[in-house]
Amino acid sequence: MREFVFALEYDPGTNPVADVLASYPDASVRSLSCHVSPDSLWRVDLATGPEDALARLEAAYETADYFADCLVKDHCGAECETQVLDRSSDTLVVYTYWDRTEVCTSVPHVALEYLGDGLLFETYREGRRYRWRIVLGSDAPIHDFFDALGEEVGECTGMEMLRLTELDPNRHSVDPDDSLPAEQREALRAAVEHGYYETPRRIELSELADRLEVPRSTLSYRLRRAEAALATTFVAEDESIETLAAAGASGAL
Repeated sequence: MREFVFALEYDPGTNPVADVLASYPDASVRSLSCHVSPDSLWRVDLATGPEDALARLEAAYETADYFADCLVKDHCGAECETQVLDRSSDTLVVYTYWDRTEVCTSVPHVALEYLGDGLLFETYREGRRYRWRIVLGSDAPIHDFFDALGEEVGECTGMEMLRLTELDPNRHSVDPDDSLPAEQREALRAAVEHGYYETPRRIELSELADRLEVPRSTLSYRLRRAEAALATTFVAEDESIETLAAAGASGAL
């Protein structure tokens, strides 16, 4: 099995979700699940960010002319269902489903056509950048797929191939680029470099915010989100190690 990672870059006015994310650097959208059939597409997305950003994202998802991941620029005539599954002050979980028409297409549909079924999709969005990760068979024709996708995407969306690698079953660590938005990574890095996490602290939050030229509340939000993501990753990896250790111990008995 291999993983193929690439990114789309939407121009202003070509994708309502990208337009909202570009206006809110602290907001991001990650797929919880994404499934495709020849005739339909359905997925669940988790959006995080400030409350006003989530309100605008929710409205963008419900826009009549927008169908999640459809690459057709004009209204394609598809029937789309959108439902909010969960909502809090800083998270939004959205389910979308649409039936494909003759003119509809999407990244998963092009992948299904060129790479076959049994694919696993994972996506992450921040700003105008939309990163896709596809897990697929080792002999799948990647370049044919990428060329066909370029024809469907058109001129108003840029494309970048990021990596194509064999899956490593022994790799459990999470790539920081996949786990934190850029603004959160920068805030966390600055906090460490300036001694915010030292005891006693070499810099206070308000001073660090002045150095970074962002409001104190914005910096506080970015650090809290980054800390929560890293803590969750740490616990998940620790539990995985403990599970493997327990399984090994059981097998030795």
